[in-house]
Amino acid sequence: MLRGSLGIVRTEHADLTGALTLESGEVLSCVTIAYETYGKPNKEKSNAILICHALSGDSHVAGFHEGDDKPGWWDAVVGPGKAFDTDRYFVICSNVLGGCKGSTGPSSLNPETGKPFGTTFPVITIRDMVNAQKLLLDYLGINELYAVVGGSMGGMQVLQWTVSYPDMIKKAIVIAATGYSTPQQIAFNEVGRKAIISDPDWNNGDYYGKRVPTHGLALARMVGHITYLSDESMHAKFGRALQGKDHVGFDFSTEFAVESYLHHQGDTFTKRFDANSYLYITKAIDYFDLTKDGSLATGLSAVKASFFILSVSSDWLYPPYQSQEIVTALTANEREVHYCEIRSNYGHDAFLLESGQLNYLITRFLSHTVVGDVMTRDVECIEEGTTIAVTARRMIKCSVNHLPVLSATGQLVGIVTSWDIAKAVASNFLWLDEIMSRDVVTTTKKEPVEEAARKMEDHSISALPVVDNDRHVIGLITSDAISTLVGRQTP
Repeated sequence: MLRGSLGIVRTEHADLTGALTLESGEVLSCVTIAYETYGKPNKEKSNAILICHALSGDSHVAGFHEGDDKPGWWDAVVGPGKAFDTDRYFVICSNVLGGCKGSTGPSSLNPETGKPFGTTFPVITIRDMVNAQKLLLDYLGINELYAVVGGSMGGMQVLQWTVSYPDMIKKAIVIAATGYSTPQQIAFNEVGRKAIISDPDWNNGDYYGKRVPTHGLALARMVGHITYLSDESMHAKFGRALQGKDHVGFDFSTEFAVESYLHHQGDTFTKRFDANSYLYITKAIDYFDLTKDGSLATGLSAVKASFFILSVSSDWLYPPYQSQEIVTALTANEREVHYCEIRSNYGHDAFLLESGQLNYLITRFLSHTVVGDVMTRDVECIEEGTTIAVTARRMIKCSVNHLPVLSATGQLVGIVTSWDIAKAVASNFLWLDEIMSRDVVTTTKKEPVEEAARKMEDHSISALPVVDNDRHVIGLITSDAISTLVGRQTP
């Protein structure tokens, strides 16, 4: 299944036009978002997948940056032949608003002062992050997402996407996440923030160009990292092994291997992450709550996507019951939802490490494609009784090769193609009714795309109108859309 890496990739930066009003009411007058893309959009731009990263992640999800010896943080599932197959999908990942890897955040320069924002940066939420991502998609010309996916805080963003922009999302993959932050999760985040704020070098967030609060940030990372592991994984990885000695020293030095590991994680983290960003992002996680009137089902009542919810058996930070609550809420709203609990001893970090299970499960979910996933929704139609000249001009103006023909009551009665128009001109026909095909082969939005493709092949046609129970046209699916998204291309 895993055919290879994306090779050398690079991070792009989008300077978004217009101000961004935050959930708090504060306004950011200008926003820059760092992002990476992999693969190519198809003609309809219907194959885009947005990947949302977790707390300490960034836009570099796959491939290698020039000079790096390690790939992006989810390289195991993004690339040719992998779950997020870049021969098939146009994959996008951006650094969140408030981050420190190229997107506007507390370490960015405030255009009004020319100095880093620091703690003058406004407090943000998960919804603000999603709204900034929506502006990025507008910048890229993407009007719909075939899928949006993320684990941990990335999963929160996925859920927020389905609530904030329900008409844009076809499939949602939520891994090791929750519909609202619990008191335990908030408590761990607060300990991390307190460690940073208590560092004398934090200086109320004004440490840029000075001594940075590495001690506090390292402690925050150590606490956080413990929650990403499991008891089983720590036993397997460390046990009670000593680090660099044969027996205990009866002092307060670093003696156990697990202690040394946590110190290493903390120290490494301070070299790549900003302490203020840690404060802002963990606060956004704390504020996350999609319940409405105390009900997650009510909070998710407007979503329209089909969902794949995955939990991890040994995850005690976002335990399986919280994923199951999401499933129950979606089921109460009669939404399509699939659930799987990954069996793993890795704890919360399994969503990054269990690449074999993830590739298999996600590929199956994304490959279960129905017509509604790939159809064009804004369909140009023509009314019966129209002249051929008017029909031809409509096709040219709208750059289409197929026009469903509707009755006065809006029901499908036929279809006309550009080939029909060409024959009509050659035969001096004047009226659409003389040339349109009345025996129309149709499909429904819930029909598997394989069945729609079979109909096209059997009838030697290249498009099918998508109709509802009353034969009203709700979309159009073409052979090009099917072959681009569903049929695997060779690189």
